[in-house]
Amino acid sequence: MDTAFPDRMSDAASDSIPADVLIVEDDPMIALGFEETILSFGVKSVRTASSVARALEMIEGHAPDFALLNIGLMSEKSFAVAERLETLNIPFGFVTGYDSDGGLPGAFASRPRLPKPCSSDALENLLRGRAGTSAAPHG
Repeated sequence: MDTAFPDRMSDAASDSIPADVLIVEDDPMIALGFEETILSFGVKSVRTASSVARALEMIEGHAPDFALLNIGLMSEKSFAVAERLETLNIPFGFVTGYDSDGGLPGAFASRPRLPKPCSSDALENLLRGRAGTSAAPHG
């Protein structure tokens, strides 16, 4: 009956791909690789910021549906961006080349985290909200 239709819609929505993704990554080649991979999942728009200031400007101009944050940017960490996303209730995950938690503040310890490099499957799972808190062991 029609009563099952809304349930299917909500299940589909929880497993859907975001339409607009913000990548915060300071290495242009890595950012391009993420962008190409994310677009291949069916994401309509991918925007890239290479600094905290630029990411915050982009969020204020047009909030993304999801953000992928490299923890360590050239001369700063992306935690100010994470704080802003959390305030706006925008889902996000971290990607890092650091071992273990990479100095992740306790406030973000439960956020999804992928190692660099990561598999396309792991990245897609993160975007669909199916990722665990970390793809790397804590130690």
